Amino acid sequence: METAPETSNGVLATGLGVVRGVLFDIDDTLVDLEFAMTAALRDVSEHLLPELDEAGWDKFGRIFTRETTHIYDRYLAGELSFNEQRLLRGRAALGHFGVELDEDEQAHHWVSSYASRQHGYIRAFDDVTPMLDALDAAGVPYGAVSNNVHDYQRVKLDAAGLERIRILVGTDTVGVPKPDPAIYLEGVRRLGTAAGETLYVGDNRLLDAEGSTAAGLLGVWLNRGGEPAPGFLGREVGSLLELLA
Repeated sequence: METAPETSNGVLATGLGVVRGVLFDIDDTLVDLEFAMTAALRDVSEHLLPELDEAGWDKFGRIFTRETTHIYDRYLAGELSFNEQRLLRGRAALGHFGVELDEDEQAHHWVSSYASRQHGYIRAFDDVTPMLDALDAAGVPYGAVSNNVHDYQRVKLDAAGLERIRILVGTDTVGVPKPDPAIYLEGVRRLGTAAGETLYVGDNRLLDAEGSTAAGLLGVWLNRGGEPAPGFLGREVGSLLELLA
């Protein structure tokens, strides 16, 4: 079982108070998944949409990554397999431009090609390494809690050069997704910290900041794009480095 090193008993002083452990979301928090997804989508779909301009590709990417999250929610609820939700989202994006995938061979090839190419585009955000370096220097344990299965996210972290993130809790680890308190608290348990002294940072305001806060952690919304959020009264940063300021 993944646990924090016994010598990791440090404290990180932040504007949020004393922090003895940090948990991160993965996708679009540590890893620039949107870039990897849209780049891979274009690679495997250009032959189907040869006349699409840059504005069209932007729209294509938005449909797949943002406008079809209800399909991903069906996967989290156990209604669809991972590849089924991926294919449905692809069909929605292609269908917007009048392209239909065949049911069998063409659809299978599209999904498998996309999966293989996506990992080649996986990369960590520039502020991740300095943040982890600071935590290592302070002796503060850290890990990740993700709304995807453990093994898939482990491959993603390793592809991004983040092998040092040893503690990883996925939806299959405890059998529930965020914002169920159990998934955050399992991360806390593995860090060996107390919930009230554990920072949880993620790019999703509802699932990450508000969900972890409701579970008793110090939830922080990582709002990289400066998205307006009227009525949000929680903690918000635009970069991981703001946590160290």
